[in-house]
Amino acid sequence: MKTIILIKEIYLEAFQNLGNYVVKHYFKAFALFTLGMFALVFYAFLFRLLTGFAFQ
Repeated sequence: MKTIILIKEIYLEAFQNLGNYVVKHYFKAFALFTLGMFALVFYAFLFRLLTGFAFQ
């Protein structure tokens, strides 16, 4: 019975650490994606602004 409890604790600890790892890297990837999309929109706006696009 003691072995089963030890295995259970090991798996719980492993999955908690895995969750933190996944969340940290997911948010890093999401932040980079968001920054890239913002840069693309900013570039498109500047391009239209500098080429004389009529915004009306």
